[in-house]
Formats: sequence, C-alpha cells, structure tokens
Amino acid sequence: MSQPPISQPIPISPSVSLNRQPSTSNRPIRRPSIQGSSYGTAATGSSIVRRPSRAQHPPMQRALTHNEALEALRNFLKERSSYDVFPVSFRLIVLDTQLKVKKALDVMLLYGVVSAPLWNTATAKFAGMFTVQDVIHLIQYYYHTSSWEGATTDVEQFRLHSIRDIEKALVVPPPPLLSVHPLRPLYDACRYLIRTHARRLPLIDRDTQTGGEVVISVLTQYRVLKFIAMNCRDITQYLTASVQEMGIGNYVSPESNPDPTNNPNKYYPLATATMQTTVFDVVHMFSEQGISAVPIVDSEGKVLNLYETVDVITLVRNGAYTSLDLTISQALKQRAVDFPGVVTCSPKDSLSAIFSLIKIRRVHRLVVVQGRDDPNPGKLVGIISLSDIMRALIGHDVPLGGAGVGAEVVDKALREEEAETAGDDSFALSEGSISAGQSLDG
Repeated sequence: MSQPPISQPIPISPSVSLNRQPSTSNRPIRRPSIQGSSYGTAATGSSIVRRPSRAQHPPMQRALTHNEALEALRNFLKERSSYDVFPVSFRLIVLDTQLKVKKALDVMLLYGVVSAPLWNTATAKFAGMFTVQDVIHLIQYYYHTSSWEGATTDVEQFRLHSIRDIEKALVVPPPPLLSVHPLRPLYDACRYLIRTHARRLPLIDRDTQTGGEVVISVLTQYRVLKFIAMNCRDITQYLTASVQEMGIGNYVSPESNPDPTNNPNKYYPLATATMQTTVFDVVHMFSEQGISAVPIVDSEGKVLNLYETVDVITLVRNGAYTSLDLTISQALKQRAVDFPGVVTCSPKDSLSAIFSLIKIRRVHRLVVVQGRDDPNPGKLVGIISLSDIMRALIGHDVPLGGAGVGAEVVDKALREEEAETAGDDSFALSEGSISAGQSLDG
C-alpha cells in the first residue's frame, strides 16, 4: 500500500528578519465596528467607548537587551485593551445551546473556526464555549459507552447543552465560563488566557439600554501574538535568545519519565504516533492529555507529519465514525488538500524569528526538530505551543492551565483572585452562568 503524500515541514531560520530595520509605519491600530454573524440565537448590540490608542509602538531610541525587550512588550500590553486586538470588521459566530452537535460542526467548518461562544436563549446569557476538544471528548465517551452505529445516531441528535455531562463522565474540566470586558487591559487578559485550559477568552459587554449581556468576540492567543508581531517589530527584533534558552516549550526527556516500565515512551513527555497508529488511539491522546496535535514520527524519530484535532472533526462531520479505526497513514489521504504543512523550528531559533513567522502566516504550534547541522536532521526534539510563547512573554510565574483527565477546574480560583485585586466586575463569570463542573441541563 502506497504511503500518503507527506506535507513538507516549513522550517524557520535563526536568522529570519533579525537584521531588518525597526518598522516606522504609522498605520493606526484599527478600530472595530461590531458586526455579529450568528447561527442560532446571538447577542447583538453594544456601545463601547474606547480610549484613544497610539498607532504602533514608537520606535526605540536605542538597542534593547533581551530582558528589556520583554519588559517593553509587557508595557505595550498593559497600555492596550483587549478590544484593540480586533480588526475594523470581523465576523462573530455564536451558537445556541439547543443546536445539535452535527449542525454546530457544519457551521464551524463552513466559517473556518474551531470554537464558538454558546448562548442560552432561555436566560439570554453567555453559556460557555463550544470547542473542537468538546467533540473529541464526545467521541471518547461514545467509544466506551456505545457502538459506532449508536454513536452515529446519538451524535447526530446530541445537543450542545448536554456536552458538559460528557465532560463530567470523563473527568475532564469543562471549558471555563470566564469572560473579560473588552476594555480590560490586554496584559490582564493574557494572564487569564494562560491560566485557562481553553486558551480563549470571550469579550462580553453590557447593553447600555437593557443591561443584558452582549458577546463581542473571543480573544485567542494567536490573535494576541499576531497583534504583537504586527505592531511591535521594533521590540521583537531584540528577542534574540533561543527558545531552548528561554525554556519555551516541552522537550523530549525520557530520563524524567516517572514510570518507564508501564509507560515506555522514548519521547516522554510528548505524545507521538506512527503511520500505523489508529486514529482512535490518537483521539484518546487528545482527550486524555488535553492536547490538540500529535507529531507523526518514523522509527528513527524523524517528524513525518502532524495529526490534529481538526482532522478528526472532518471525519466526524462527514459521518465517517467507523473511519476512526483507520491508521494515520490511511486517514491522511482524506485530509484537505490545502493543509498548510508542519511548521518546524530548531532549539536554536530565536523568539524574534518566531514572531517574524507569526507575522506572515497562521501558526498554532511549532514542532521542534534537530537542525540541518545536527547529527539527525528532522528528528523530534520538542513542541512549542502558543501558550508556551505567551507565558514566556507574560512571565513564568503564571501557571499553565491543564486540560486532560483530572485537570484542575480554574474558574473558581481565578474569580477569587480577581475579587482580591479588582473592585469591579470587568473580569468575572457572567451573572447567572452555570458554575464550572455543573451541568447545563438544569
């Protein structure tokens, strides 16, 4: 059987754009006008008066050290609001909790999004987030409790408001119900993005006439990092330390495996697969460990490809539930032809080079491999997520939120911390929302 075509890795070089002159563009950060596009019932209408914001960060008067550049970026984030990240015009997809999962997936794939806010029509309130990870948990649940034929029927009819029950049964934390006001400083929102395993934070305002909630948009880590890359080139060029020096990412370290006998993973703590691994085995990794992608390696550890949660969603959307017992080699043949490839870097690449890459293309993670001059070029070394990059910018004192089985639910802890440091409700659970871990059925 012939192997599927392998997407060529897209490497970045340590020298990418490091010698480029600081940007002198005066293009202003654009002001969004809210445009809601929804499927189901969405909250619409808001009146936000935003404080004036400077254009790009003013050119630096002297060269910065790496640490000075990090501090300058933190100050930049403190001076911008969460709303500043968004373009002049954008689409917002909001899903009603009464929608069936199949219909919700159709909408998300149609508009090219992997998550969407949920709206409870009965209470007229924000009701959490629906993400690709929810579908992964759903597949995992039905594999253990039903037949594939039964799963097909149930998933077709399953409604979004019941997803939380599945998460409780699998002992995985539900997506946080936290939200932030659009005018809250971007730095504060970034700290909570790192803490919440959902890696996204809804922006919710209050209608000035009715006092009701209005979902404005969803802040993601990619949007924030892209915003920095586009507006802070004069600062990011000084982030010359390598990603490994900065401790950004997770790296292969089999000697730190606490139980090598029962878990003989030579790439520990990374989850990996081969071309012969079944799709469902990878789905189990996604759900169990709360991850969204697994490197596909050969017998020598060389990275061949990457299998992502969105690949599974494509199978589910097409009703190909039985395809989950296909091998990765077979499943990759069904991948969309426009798959952009695997983005790789070496441990020696600088954070500046990574920001240069984020500026020109969409990046969700980087697979760290040995470079051309190393003994085994292309061999898996580690993985860098956007959470890892953001944490390096904001500070390693901010703990990363977990997402796998048994992970801590952080909503309550974050609300208590916020209550101690802020006297308003600019960052809070929406009034009347269901508490983390509680079913949305009631």
